[in-house]
Amino acid sequence: MDLDKALGIAARGMDAQTTRLRVIAENLANQDTTGSTSGADPYRRKTVTFQNSLDRQLGGDAVSIKQVGQDAAEFPLRYDPSNPAANADGYVKLPNVNSLVEVMDMREAERSYNANLAVMQATRSMLTRTIDLLK
Repeated sequence: MDLDKALGIAARGMDAQTTRLRVIAENLANQDTTGSTSGADPYRRKTVTFQNSLDRQLGGDAVSIKQVGQDAAEFPLRYDPSNPAANADGYVKLPNVNSLVEVMDMREAERSYNANLAVMQATRSMLTRTIDLLK
């Protein structure tokens, strides 16, 4: 039944956005995590890459996680010679996490999740009405 496929595809979309939200939460939680030794690298921002793939069981295209990678952007530096992670010049490498970018990504993931949820609710309503007609 095609309504089952719609439910499955929407569920896959919700799963993908849940993974994205988990990664965003991890990034925000570690936005102040510096290295523990002199010159050590701090937390590196993680990114999520999606892919569109054919799901033979659903009989249609569905979104999935291609990769959870790392952002290759440079680490910003802050002068703090008293920090144990400071290099010989007194600079500490900070995580390459920008909280504004993360919050915007979180809002986008939330909207995508809610759109998939609306598809599931509409599909469920259609199935319920169909069952009621068959009674």
